[in-house]
Amino acid sequence: MSVKIRLMRMGKKKQPTYRVVVADGRSPRDGRYIEILGQYRPREEPSHFAVDDEKTLGWLRQGAQPTDQVHRLLVNAGIWEQYETDRKRQSRAVRTAAAKAKGASAAQADRDAAAKATADAEAKAAAATAATEAAAAAEAAEAEAPADEATPEAEASE
Repeated sequence: MSVKIRLMRMGKKKQPTYRVVVADGRSPRDGRYIEILGQYRPREEPSHFAVDDEKTLGWLRQGAQPTDQVHRLLVNAGIWEQYETDRKRQSRAVRTAAAKAKGASAAQADRDAAAKATADAEAKAAAATAATEAAAAAEAAEAEAPADEATPEAEASE
């Protein structure tokens, strides 16, 4: 369902006034509407245009499309500019949040990779230390064994 912000004709014959309404795009010009946002009286000098800014901005944020005439009126009233700045700020905020989330997940992945690398390095170092200690213990055992054997031989030869 496409929702439009458009003018609904009111008033007497040859003396139009308009309501600014939110309506389904398929409903007739003066038919069913969802909500009244304001009014437009073009016969006054200067023409009168009054809408509820917050309601209008709310509908624009939800995706309602203004007709050409309503768009011109919103631009002249300054509401369209406010909508555009809000939309750009929001999209910038969404992009920033996505970048932060992506950066946070990338940073977390980097931290995980660094922690894994550190753990692997510590494990290798521990294994190397254990191997070195085992080799030293084996050498010490070999050195002690011949010395023990040499002592009885030395005693026998004397």
